Parts: sequence; C-alpha cells; structure tokens
Amino acid sequence: MVRVRFAPSPTGYLHIGSARTALFNWLYARHYKGSLLLRIEDTDKTRSEKKYLDEIIDDLKWLGIDWDEEPIHQSARFDVYRRMAEDLVKKGKAYREGEAYIFKLEKGRTIEVDDMIHGKVSFNTDDIKDQVMIKSDGSPAYNFCCVVDDAYLKVTHIIRGDDHLSNTPKQILFYEALGITPPRFGHMPLIMGADGAKLSKRHGGVSVEEYKKEGFLPEALVNYLLLLGWSPGGDKEMIGVDEAVKLFDINNMKGVQAKFDLVKLTWMNGEYIAAKKDEELLPLIRKQMEDEGKKTDTPDEILLKVIGLYKVRMKTLSEFVRMTDYFFTEDYSVEEKAAGKYLAGAESKNILREFSGRLKEIKDFSHSSIEEACRSLAEEKKLKAGQVIHPTRVAISGKSTGAGLFEMMEVLGRSKVLERMQKAAA
Repeated sequence: MVRVRFAPSPTGYLHIGSARTALFNWLYARHYKGSLLLRIEDTDKTRSEKKYLDEIIDDLKWLGIDWDEEPIHQSARFDVYRRMAEDLVKKGKAYREGEAYIFKLEKGRTIEVDDMIHGKVSFNTDDIKDQVMIKSDGSPAYNFCCVVDDAYLKVTHIIRGDDHLSNTPKQILFYEALGITPPRFGHMPLIMGADGAKLSKRHGGVSVEEYKKEGFLPEALVNYLLLLGWSPGGDKEMIGVDEAVKLFDINNMKGVQAKFDLVKLTWMNGEYIAAKKDEELLPLIRKQMEDEGKKTDTPDEILLKVIGLYKVRMKTLSEFVRMTDYFFTEDYSVEEKAAGKYLAGAESKNILREFSGRLKEIKDFSHSSIEEACRSLAEEKKLKAGQVIHPTRVAISGKSTGAGLFEMMEVLGRSKVLERMQKAAA
C-alpha cells in the first residue's frame, strides 16, 4: 500500500511551497487509497515553537488536508537515532569524533536514482563527504533521522521539493547501511516568483497564514496550488479536490519550475467567491470583519443584501470589508479625488439638494423608484444621468465606484441616504 509523508518544521509558518508539497502528497495517497503520514521535524529545540506547530496544523486542516495516523515528533526520538548510529559504529560503517557520530562514505561509487518526476539522475560519491549522523550536541542530523523515521513509518514514496534532490544520494547510502530498501523519490520543481526569482515577500504572501488573513478561500488556494507543476489535462483551470484525486497522476507533473502568479490566484479566488451562495459567504464575511476589527451588529438579512451586491465585485473577503465600510459605520473612508471632483462645485450641491428633496417624497424607497426619480430629475434639468449619479454615489459612500447606486441606496435606507446627501450638499 502507498504510504507517503509530509514533514513540516515548526520553526515558522506554513510556506506556500510546503503547502503544495503537502497537497501533492495528500493527492497521491488519496488517489491510490493509501496513507498520508505527518512527521514533525522539531529537532531544532531552540527555534521550534508550539505556536508555529499549532498554526501549521490549523492551516493544513483549513486547506482540507487530513492525515491517517497520529503524527510523530522527532524531538521524542533522539534515543532511537543514537541507538541506530551506535549500531552502525559497531558494524564498522561509522565512527565517533568526540560526541559526534559520523558515517563513513564509500568513494568512487555512482548512485542512480529513478526519480518519478525527473527520470534517471546520477550522483558520484566522490562529491559527497562523510556524513554526520549525530551532532556533538546530541541532536540528529537531518539526512540520518529522516531515513530512520521514513523506515519506521514504512514510507513507500517520498514526494518533495527539488531543494532536497542533493540529499537523496546521502539518504540512499543510509538506507543501504541500515539494510532497508529505499522508497521511490519524486522531486517537484520549486515555486518561483512571476519574474523567475525565488519566491519572496515582494511577490506577495509566502505563507498560507497571510492568504487566510487577506480573505482567500481554501478551495481557491488549493485549486491554484494544484496547477503549479501539474495539469488535469486540456485547458481546464477550475478543478475541485474530488476531481483532482481521481485525475492525479504524478507522471503528469512537469520538471520545470512553476511560477507563482498572484494576479491569477486573486482572479481565481474571485471566481470561487462569486460562485458561492450568499448564505455560504455570510459566516466567512462576518469572521473576516471581526478579524479586521470591523465587527458589526448588522442583522443577517441586511448583510446578506450587501453580500449580494458585492460578491461578483470582490476578489478577496478583505476587499469586501474595504468596499462596503459605508454600510456599517459613519466613519467610512472617502476618496479625496472623487470628493473634489463630484462634491465641491455649486452645481453638484444643488443637484444633491434637488434629488434628496425628491427622494423624500417617493412612497416606496425601492431601487426602481429611486432610479425613476433620478432619471426624471435628469430629464427635467436637461442633465446626463451621470451628473446626478456620480455626486450621489460619492455623497452616500465616499467612493466613485461600487455596486449599482440605486440598489445601494435601497439597502442603506431612506434616512441614512438623505442625511448623507444633505450633509454633502451643505
């Protein structure tokens, strides 16, 4: 049975590249009805922190990635690593140097790896020095404890980033020395920025946590990560995880570096938001507002109407908070340029006074009645409709763009609309 693993280090938040590694391992396990195992690489006791581990676990769950057995922690297995190292010393395959245990490398060998993504890759042991297994401080070296644990977990396939390719021959030598058949290896090209440089802050967020805070949906982020190095075939871009599990084939992974495009991810997130029902977005929007310190006691029925107006306009949940602040507070942001253009002149003020006067008189404060009053005023005064619409929009929302004006006004309600128009006209 297929057994793969994801091995995060709790020395920081979950990197977007690590999230992709976890996702592809999860897909591989689910496609073959195998197991995904979680190993916590917390051998660095000074840098490993519980807050990072908790966040990594939360992020994996948020992405929909689950695992099949209780995670193991390397920090609890130091005795195992030392015992295995001592066995290799007794067998003459390693030696002690003070408190350190070092593996004796056989020179002049060629190690060939049949990589699942890159094909055959060769290494010469003349280019590799003797390998530390246990450091002088008693902590295990990465390549050694990694092999010990993968053997303990009965891992059959290792899918990881290209940055680990150079570790593979060293690990194969450890497998041989321990008398264990190595698993199959597959090394994924790393994620780069859109400019081809190493992914960094200047390309956008580099941790899953940052995308959560900005209001990206997990299904959108998962869909986008799926396409970084793998394709379901054809020009298909929108793909859910259930379909991806059925279609996933590691042979379809490309051996070239994948470029992270924030613009495309943001577009994709907007598509997922627009496809959701208003009721599905309601709790997500409320949480986003609360997380950004914009908690509101607006009733669900009103908030649902606002969501209905804006869900096709926002690309992230955070955008909703910025776009719609004028619905929930009088302390909303105002575009100075728009205010100067549409509210400063005497003509605009007169139009606002005239329009607000007519809005007082209409019986039904619905978007259709509001629109009728607006167009009637424009026709009578021989104005373009925009000469009424633009000042009114800025007066009631502080913004030059947004949802349909008349629908906005209906949701805001007559008293709030008139109060803001009259204030702007004063």
